[in-house]
Amino acid sequence: MADSNPPPPSTDRPLPERPGPVRPVYVIGGGPGGLAVAAALRARGVRAVVLEKSDRVGASWRGHYDRLRLHTTRRLSALPGLAMPRSFGRWVRRDDVVRYLEKYAEHHELDVVTGVEVTRLERTADDDGWLLRATGGRELTGRAVIVATGYNHTPHVPDWPGADTFPGDLRHASAYRDPTPYAGQDVLVVGVGNTGAEIAVDLAEGGAARVRLAVRTAPHIVRRSTAGWPAQRSGILCRRLPVPVVDRLGRAIARVSVPDLSAHGLPRPATGLYSRARDGAIPVQDVGLIDAVRAGRVEPVAAVESFEGGKVLLADGSRVGPDAVIAATGYRRALEPLLGHLGVLDARGRPRAHGPRTAPEAPDLYFTGFTNPISGMLRELARDAGRIARAVARSAA
Repeated sequence: MADSNPPPPSTDRPLPERPGPVRPVYVIGGGPGGLAVAAALRARGVRAVVLEKSDRVGASWRGHYDRLRLHTTRRLSALPGLAMPRSFGRWVRRDDVVRYLEKYAEHHELDVVTGVEVTRLERTADDDGWLLRATGGRELTGRAVIVATGYNHTPHVPDWPGADTFPGDLRHASAYRDPTPYAGQDVLVVGVGNTGAEIAVDLAEGGAARVRLAVRTAPHIVRRSTAGWPAQRSGILCRRLPVPVVDRLGRAIARVSVPDLSAHGLPRPATGLYSRARDGAIPVQDVGLIDAVRAGRVEPVAAVESFEGGKVLLADGSRVGPDAVIAATGYRRALEPLLGHLGVLDARGRPRAHGPRTAPEAPDLYFTGFTNPISGMLRELARDAGRIARAVARSAA
């Protein structure tokens, strides 16, 4: 007959240790890239905390100029797990992008902490994770970190000689909102990327007396859509083809679809479209620039060399005297203070590893949103999110 009162268990063997709390994965940046990665991680059961230095998600999008619309289609710009509403139209406005990002964080119940800026990353003392030093003296430890602070992080204005003597208004394009303050003025826009081209058209249509566009290197100009076919889809297909093939196709298509603006100061580029894109020079999508240049409402001029009092000296030796100068001269990634000491950046300050790959000296440190592909930034952020989430889950396993 079995003993109804069995002896207590032996205490000779040690009891198993209680597991400590699992370190979260930290995502630095509450823009599209950071939110997409956080949602992909959450879908895999990984606790992810988004750290955003501003007071709301999508801070960079809130600061863009009023006229801005996505140059990529609504259907190809959605992030994982939530489609953009049809009511947004094919080319989504800036304000609708912001609303979508707010809804995205709410829909996926993301853990977003605002008002926290991470200033430095270091490996933990046990070399089993990351130490994040943040504002307010915070020190956070995570088992992995995804840096998603964005391609357009810190506005860059060239150090033009004499710029401090210019009596007019000189500002970076990031501070431009609408043409109202420039009504009746002579404005020089510097830089012929998508931002500079669109601001120049906005000024010309919004009442500026004269608009000049300073061009250092003639851009490739493409139609945003041709017979209903968006340029973005061509960009997606091009990524599968050899660079020389795409360059030849681009030249042939440009001759048919884009008029020669050489007589107006915008010659066709000598370098192929995809060759330029591989170096980070994305084609300018036409949202009115071609017509504005042909009509003389936007005047291409030579690149800016320096300032002398109220005049701007251009590369061809000419001088102009604008009332205002808007520098659409790009941004810096500004990653050096955060992680320049880790050896993970190249000579231009860009991450050496991107997406699901990590640098050997920095395990479990991922980057997203630091390329500018012709297939569309938001589309690539969405694709990167799933890849990074899989890599993080595999590393944890």
